[in-house]
Amino acid sequence: MSFASVHAVHPGSFDPPTLGHLDLVRRAAMMFAKVTVLVARNARKTALFTPQERVALWQDVLRHDGLERVSVESWEGLTIDWCRQNDARVMIRGLRHGGDFESELPIALMNRRLAPEIETVYLPTREMHLGLTSTLVREIARLGGPVESFVSPPVVAALHRKFHLPEAG
Repeated sequence: MSFASVHAVHPGSFDPPTLGHLDLVRRAAMMFAKVTVLVARNARKTALFTPQERVALWQDVLRHDGLERVSVESWEGLTIDWCRQNDARVMIRGLRHGGDFESELPIALMNRRLAPEIETVYLPTREMHLGLTSTLVREIARLGGPVESFVSPPVVAALHRKFHLPEAG
């Protein structure tokens, strides 16, 4: 499969999107003709940001970063169903450490059984983003700690609003 004309999707909950997520999307945009960030809607999870807020955050982050060829959508259901409906042939997944591979591999194998026409491509996290998770960012922000080195400025502002913190100056 040549990547020159391929539509790739980067699915996740992104609550909130981190600089690690943005780095993966930026790198995918250099490899694939079209990239979509797919924000997961999961009624069983309690998220800080609604799916609509996460889509808007991603749009702000992408605009701030100048990534014009990347789109954002939200979806509830099997990612492979979204891929089929939108002619996406590749799923981009990030790997921070061995534990990520252990949890990602069974998902990729099941996706392969359900949709053999869709490939999963793993991108290793850059060293500067190792250990960076949305969960940690939310907790640091909730406690009033600095998150500027972990998320894009639009996300910093959104976290400050969400937790009623003073804007960084």
